[in-house]
Amino acid sequence: MKGAGKMIEIESHSPEDTYELGIKLGENLKPGDIICLNGDLGAGKTTMTKGIAKGLKIDDNITSPSFTIVNEYYGDTDFYHFDAYRIDDIEEMYDLGYEEYFFSDGISIIEWSNMIEEILPKERLVLNIKYSKEEDKRIIEIEAYGHRYEELLKEVGI
Repeated sequence: MKGAGKMIEIESHSPEDTYELGIKLGENLKPGDIICLNGDLGAGKTTMTKGIAKGLKIDDNITSPSFTIVNEYYGDTDFYHFDAYRIDDIEEMYDLGYEEYFFSDGISIIEWSNMIEEILPKERLVLNIKYSKEEDKRIIEIEAYGHRYEELLKEVGI
């Protein structure tokens, strides 16, 4: 689906930068939003997710749901944190009832969303976090699919 969304590239110079970007996103998310996070192991997906949760005023300890596929957190807006890394067959997502999460009034964050791309909603925000040559620096490619997510980027100041 490359080229289908508005793409912006930004730099994160530290895990704290990535976390702060997550907070800004979280503060501007609305019920029903879908955020997709992709990147190699250790690139910063969970750090970004922790920032998003903080921006949503969710104080729970956010951990990667690697073995459960989804962790649920509750606040003013429910927050669903998916990890699709271990999905071997898309049927696992159907068995999980993913539609009830994705098309709810909660906010869904999907790590390794590229593993389940065929079932992702057409409108979503995709962040691809890539290593840079500098140790703590990351390149974050942000792709907005749909008007809602283009507006979100404006609200965040990106």
